[in-house]
Amino acid sequence: MLRRGVPARLMDAAAMSRVIAQLQRAAPRWNTTALTVISRATGRDPFRILIGCLLSLRTKDDTTGPAAARLFALAHTPAAILALPTSQIERAIYPVGFYRTKARVLHRVCRDLLDRFDGQVPSDLDALLTLHGVGRKTANLVVTFGFDLPGICVDTHVHRITNRLGFVRTKTPEDTEMALRRRLPARHWIGLNDLLVAFGQNLCHPTSPHCTVCPVATACRRIGVRRHR
Repeated sequence: MLRRGVPARLMDAAAMSRVIAQLQRAAPRWNTTALTVISRATGRDPFRILIGCLLSLRTKDDTTGPAAARLFALAHTPAAILALPTSQIERAIYPVGFYRTKARVLHRVCRDLLDRFDGQVPSDLDALLTLHGVGRKTANLVVTFGFDLPGICVDTHVHRITNRLGFVRTKTPEDTEMALRRRLPARHWIGLNDLLVAFGQNLCHPTSPHCTVCPVATACRRIGVRRHR
């Protein structure tokens, strides 16, 4: 056990790899994430993964998945979505968070794709970041989920859990992404987000995580954990 006031030493690459391997072995028993469901159902179509990512922002997975399915039943290409009135998109994606704003964002993204990228989602991270409403989290998810290219998507789950485990010691998700790019072996980058999001949703909750049944409890530094189950 760590002594009070003594900072935990960060895990080295070998220890991080062991933790990830243990989580991967446990993951089949967990509920899957909405983006995993979308990517499997669409054959890892980069466009639908992009749209699913945009819908997922500030929205729970059990809302995102059905909303994306309703929208894709109406349209699943940039031109087809752009042809829909925003009011129809709003009705399809409700009740995702900020659904009216997101309907307008989807129109702008689709217009961007048609005008600047011939209707194709770019695989380049920097190009994705030029799309309206696309930040580093969404861009990295599209790169990894849609194109199976190296990237590290850091959302609140990944930021919290990698700090809690002792992979990194950072203040912001962007700092976490850059620290992981330096410290984490590249073979783990692509699957990291999906693995840790599922871990966070099923066991490693923000407050009172299920440490007693956690597959990596003995390795975890438990940084910031005040109580657990």
